[in-house]
Parts: sequence; C-alpha cells; structure tokens
Amino acid sequence: MASAVADLDRGDVGTIRRRLRVDREHPRYKWVALSNTTLGMLMVTINSSIVIISLPAIFRGIHLNPLAAGNVGYLLWLLMGFLLVSAVLVVLFGRLGDMYGRVRIYNLGFVVFAGSAVALSFVPFDRGGAALWLIGWRLVQGIGGAMLMANAAAILTDAFPIERRGFALGINQVAAVAGTFLGLVIGGLLSEWQWKAVFWVSVPFAVLGAVWSYRSLHDVGTRTPGRLDWPGTLTFALGLTALLTGITYGIQPYGDANGWTNPWVIGAVAGGFALLALFCWIETRVAAPMFELSLFRRRAFGLGNLAGLMASIGRGGLQFMLIVWLQGIWLPLHGYDFEVTPLWAGIYLLPLTIGFLAAGPVSGWLSDRYGARSFATAGMLLVAATFVLLVVIPVDFDYWVFAGIVLLNGLGSGMFTSPNTAEVMNSVPAAQRGVASGIRATLLNGGMALSMGIFFSLMVIGLSGPLPEAMDSGLRAQGVPAAVAEQAAGLPPVGSLFAAFLGYNPIEELLGPSGALTQPGVHTETLTGQEFFPHLISGPFHAGLVVVFLGAAIMMLIGAVASWFAGSGPAHDESAELRAADRAGI
Repeated sequence: MASAVADLDRGDVGTIRRRLRVDREHPRYKWVALSNTTLGMLMVTINSSIVIISLPAIFRGIHLNPLAAGNVGYLLWLLMGFLLVSAVLVVLFGRLGDMYGRVRIYNLGFVVFAGSAVALSFVPFDRGGAALWLIGWRLVQGIGGAMLMANAAAILTDAFPIERRGFALGINQVAAVAGTFLGLVIGGLLSEWQWKAVFWVSVPFAVLGAVWSYRSLHDVGTRTPGRLDWPGTLTFALGLTALLTGITYGIQPYGDANGWTNPWVIGAVAGGFALLALFCWIETRVAAPMFELSLFRRRAFGLGNLAGLMASIGRGGLQFMLIVWLQGIWLPLHGYDFEVTPLWAGIYLLPLTIGFLAAGPVSGWLSDRYGARSFATAGMLLVAATFVLLVVIPVDFDYWVFAGIVLLNGLGSGMFTSPNTAEVMNSVPAAQRGVASGIRATLLNGGMALSMGIFFSLMVIGLSGPLPEAMDSGLRAQGVPAAVAEQAAGLPPVGSLFAAFLGYNPIEELLGPSGALTQPGVHTETLTGQEFFPHLISGPFHAGLVVVFLGAAIMMLIGAVASWFAGSGPAHDESAELRAADRAGI
C-alpha cells in the first residue's frame, strides 16, 4: 500500500480532477484545445519552411542577390533564424509555462506571433535594410513560435485522458511536421503571385488563434512555483545558439575552401559544446534547475527523445536534399525553367505530406490501444528503407517510382511521430510537462536546423571527389577558357547547390562574374540551357546522395533501436489512479 501511494503522481491526480471538472462544465473542451493547439502548431511550422521556397521571390522583391558574397549572411539568417530562435527558447518557455501556467504562455505566443506577422507584412526599406527588417521580425516571430511549441503538447497532455492522448498528440504533431512540407507548397504558390503574401497569410490565422485561445483555453495543469534558473537558462541559450550557428555557417564557403576550415565556425561549435557541458554541470548544482536532468534517466523520455532527434534530422535533411534534387536536376531535365522549379518542387513533394497525414492519427489511435513500441519502431525502419531506396533509383527517375518512395517515407514518419510524442509526454511528472514539451520542441527545431548543416556538409563531401573533374572537363568542352574552367571547378560545391536550391541557374551564377559567357567560342546557350548543369552534376550528385542518404538510414536505425527500448505497453487506467488517490487521502 505504501509503495502504491509513493508511486502516485500527486500533480497528475490534481490535473485529472481539474480536467474532469472542466469537462463537466465544458463537455467539448478537449476538442477545442486540440483544434486550437493544432492551428498553432500548423501555423508555426508552415512559417518555419514557407520562406525556403519563397527566398528567390523575396530577394528579388527587395532587390538583393542572395548569392553575392556579402549577402550570404542575410540568406542564412532569413533561412534559419526562425528555427534557431525557436530551438533555443522553447525550453525556457516550457519552464515558464510550468511556473506561471501553460495556457498563459501559449496565449502570449499567439499575440507575439500575430504582431510580428503584421510587421513582416510591411517592409519600409529596400536591399540590406529590408533584409535586416525581415530577419529581425522573423526572429521575433520565432519567439512567439517558441511559446506556442513549448506548451502545445503539454496543454494537450493535461486536457486528454491518457487512453486517448496518443490520438490527440498524434494529430497535433502530424500537423506540426506536415506544416513543414505544406509550407513549401504554400510558399511556392504565394510567392509566384506576390512575395509579401508569404507573410500576409499568417496574419488572419494568428489573430484568430490569439482571440480564440484567450476566450476558450483553461489552465488545468499543475504549476510549480519557483525562481527562474538564470545561470542555466543563459548557458543553455548561448551554448545552443553558438552550436547551431556554427554548424549553419559551416556550409558557407570560407574563401575557396570549405566552411568547416573557418576558425570562427570551429570556435563556435567548440564553444557551444563547452557551454552546454557547463549548463549540465550547473543544473546538478542549483536548487531550482531549468529542468531536471534526471528526466533523461527515464527510459521512455531519454530514448524517446533520442529517436525524435534522429527523426527530425533525417526529415529536415530529406527536405533539403529532395528540393536540390528536384530543382537542380530533375525538373530542368523535364522542361521546367530554373525560375519556376521552387513552386513545382513543393507540388511534386505532396505525396510525402499525404503519407504523413494518413498515417499519423491512425498510428496514434492504435498506439493508445496496443502501446507505442511496435508502431514507433516500425515507422523508423520504414523510413530507413526509403532512404536506401532513394539511393537505388536513378537521378533522372520515373516520377511515380519516386512518388511511391516518398509516400512510404511519409507513412513511416507518421507511424513514428504520434506514438513517440505520447510516449515521451506520458513519461514525465505532471508538474514538468511544460519543460518536457519544450525539450521535445528543442529537438524538433534543433534537428531541422542541424540537418541543413549536416546534410549539406555530407553532400559536399560526396561531391568533392567527382564534381571538380566533371565540371572542368564539361566547361572546357563548351569552349570555356581553361583557366576559368579550372577556377570554377575548384570552388566549393555548396555554391552550386545553393543556386539550385534557390531556383537560380548555377552555371550563370558560377561563370557570370568572370565574363566567360560573353566571350567568343563559348557555347553560352548550351551552358545556360535546361540540360547542361543537370547532366553535368547527375553523376557526382548521385555519389553525394549515397553518402547523405546512407548516413540518414543509419540515423533512422538508431532511432528504431531507441524506440524499441523506449516503448511500453498500453497506458494505465486513470480511474484506478484516482481510486488509489482516494484511498490514500490525496
């Protein structure tokens, strides 16, 4: 009897009773909470990726060339700033949610997000000033997004009984991940019409969500009053910022060399790891830590988050690599101008989103009944298999084969995400659900930010062997002077990758500044046509894909093993928990 009482989570008992009271007064409250938090997560994640496809239109609109040497910083911060800020701050806002109320911080997030969306809709400057305006307000928008992401899963965990939590969290997290892919399509469509519409689209939804959340959501969770752990908060924020920024800048060429030779990149990464190690030491010494590191000793929490990080890195890397593949090679070979490839890349990736949307809620519902282990593990194994299949197919693939593979990838990701989220959130005490949700969101956003640096670096490693020779011989065959061809072939491959990623003709970007395209004897029309660059890079690109996707497959296998050992059986009975609490006088 004493052991049973000791095992009871008093915070969870209180949360269940408050939820039952709210359910009696507002019978549909749990569905209101699910609808509102799903809107919030969908809005945040769409905005995390909507700029990726829209970057060419945005930079044309503010009259700035993003590939010019002095403008690469604008490009990287506009691309990654939102994710970096969100990743760094979600744990802080999760902790504040535990202290002052999750709904209160979540509601404030909607207000900040709405205000920054309005500011982004009006750009009073041009060129560099416009870029700084957009970057600054995207960072503010990332703060609002962090408030929403940090508390959405915790609010749902409080609002739903444990036997239905997997389904609810599944829908919410499927919306979150699907939003990263929907953002590509929405960004492509809107930027074709008006680049500012990429920012306008968030305004009505953010305002609606803010009003709706303030009027409808109730704080039924357990609060843990205390002081904010400033030493831990600052070292975590600075360490993660330095680490993610260093890895992001590692893909930017350093002179004629790879960005990883830049002393500032090396220093940022090393400093980031050192500060995060200091953070871990601080958290074991302070009276009220930002979050209890002992949570990671819980098997479901520690291994579940490891699997989630692997999935996030793999998903982000897949997104970036498939965009480069489609925009730089496949779409031009099939008659699409480089300028329109961003839009069509988003459209051709729709099977990935469809698979995710189909599998997520079903997997969440089944995991509520039969446990998370088998579904999360099978999902990771299926995703790993699709990475291998993407290596097997030719670079100029049959689209329906490609669509089938990415559909299976989406199905596998959906199978994994719902049970993994429920497993992690069910494993923590009720009083720490906000910070646990923040840690999950940190890994989701941090994994996406890491994926760009990791996968682009792996691709550069794969390209560095075969691409220079192919580039040099290919350019000389079209009349380009030997010195110019040798210089272009010696440049880091990331420049060509970014040009393709942004919908620019890579050969024009490589050779335009040298004036070689206007020289007599140079076959300019062939060089800048639809097929020269795709044919030139196909072989080297496939060599890079082998490195990238086999690395991703290994990450997914690690995630599968972690999911198997993290998983547990069906959820416990809350009514039995309440009866035990009544008997114990709790």
